[in-house]
Amino acid sequence: MAQTSLLGTSGDAPASDLPDGVATAELFASGAASAVELLDEAIARADRLNPEINAIIGRLDDSARQAAKRHDAARDAGSVGGPLAGVPFLTKDLTCTTEGQPYHAGNAALKDAGYAASSTAHLATMFAALGLVNFGRTNTPEFGLTITTEPTAYGPTANPWNTDHSTGGSSGGSAAAVAAGIVPIAHANDGGGSIRVPAANCGLFGLKPNRGRVSLGPDSGDGWAGFSVDGVVSRSVRDSARVLDGISQPWPGDPYWAPPPSDTFESAAGREPQALRVGLCAHSEWGPTDAACRRAVEAAGQLAESLSHEVEYSHPAEMFHEEFFDHFRTIVSVQNVVMLAGFEEALGRAMSRPDVEGDTWALMELGRDVSATQYLAALEWCHGWTRRLAAWWASHDVLVSPIMAEPPPRLGELRNPETGRGRLNDLLQFTPQFNVSGQPAMSVPLSRTESGLPVGVQFVGPHASEEMLLSLAGQLERAAPWAGRTPPLWAGTA
Repeated sequence: MAQTSLLGTSGDAPASDLPDGVATAELFASGAASAVELLDEAIARADRLNPEINAIIGRLDDSARQAAKRHDAARDAGSVGGPLAGVPFLTKDLTCTTEGQPYHAGNAALKDAGYAASSTAHLATMFAALGLVNFGRTNTPEFGLTITTEPTAYGPTANPWNTDHSTGGSSGGSAAAVAAGIVPIAHANDGGGSIRVPAANCGLFGLKPNRGRVSLGPDSGDGWAGFSVDGVVSRSVRDSARVLDGISQPWPGDPYWAPPPSDTFESAAGREPQALRVGLCAHSEWGPTDAACRRAVEAAGQLAESLSHEVEYSHPAEMFHEEFFDHFRTIVSVQNVVMLAGFEEALGRAMSRPDVEGDTWALMELGRDVSATQYLAALEWCHGWTRRLAAWWASHDVLVSPIMAEPPPRLGELRNPETGRGRLNDLLQFTPQFNVSGQPAMSVPLSRTESGLPVGVQFVGPHASEEMLLSLAGQLERAAPWAGRTPPLWAGTA
């Protein structure tokens, strides 16, 4: 029998009966639901589903309820309090800190020490200003360093589409929670694919914003030398667009920021794009690409062509440069040595090999052997490579490619001490390039494997082109809706 709730019905109800974030905010603003009621329902969904997927690793129910009560009081006094006021939300346990709250970044030593954040990130402040009600922290691989969410500290997060498979990483906990319907939107960040890969694996929309679009203050100027940026994963394009409008403000002291849009990102998501010049890249030059991923790109090209876009097979000549990963790895390894030193200072002791996972320690050792001259040379190589890569967009508007070279792998594949690193190289062939270049890129849930696993498709625009990408995403969403696709582990089923 279907169960009735404020958000519609569950049981055999369609996915549309669990509204997206914008619709949930409208329920609150209209008085059809209180923020406390919306929170209680999200908590109930988490209590029921999280034991099966391990998406949420820390709960903040008490502080969330206090925030929900403040939203209710403000609304009753005539002030709605933000464009997403009353919407239940989750933050990834990486970078988005709130002073005094637990912060472990997927690391067992920080967890065992009961480490808490010493400052509140500007991003957390902006999420609160949007009216989002954060009631938990989501799972992440240790320090966000891989594309599967299976940290020693908290254990693996399972994919709601098939719990034998990975959600991706590093925003895998957030993606699993949104895919399962616990919340409509959750925080994510991306330093090598960590928004786009989990979105692809879990059948969600995920936009990696342009470099400098979202402040990393007050503790950081730029993450991973500008490779990393924050955002969200969501079920609808308009949810991501509305959040981006709220978190894309520059803060005093930011080293740089992206050019402002001509209009709101949400309005861009609702309007038709002009005819675009689209280049398809269905294969990697670094290794084989699974047939399901190639078909997804080809089908996306056919859909774009049916929408009057000009489509051809083309990609930047620099996209698969043989030196790329050497320089990428150099920069990331040094950045993580600096990060680890910050945690050592906070803990008041040195961190040794038992304090971190094996792959993390290997990366740290690599970083410690890099000289300042080598680091700056790698950064300069990346800057020159970016200029050569970006030249392709002078004759094209959008690049379409797979997100990963294979569909979602099974849990354990990327954690195998003997074969995991090789499997990582097999999969991660299409996303890190656009962290280095800083361009906006998005995963759109347009395809599935024959067994029903999601396969996302990547769309990459030139610098500061989020408006164009969101317009295209909205058009694709209207032409090939995905809201009705739900995983077996879904909040709308009893």
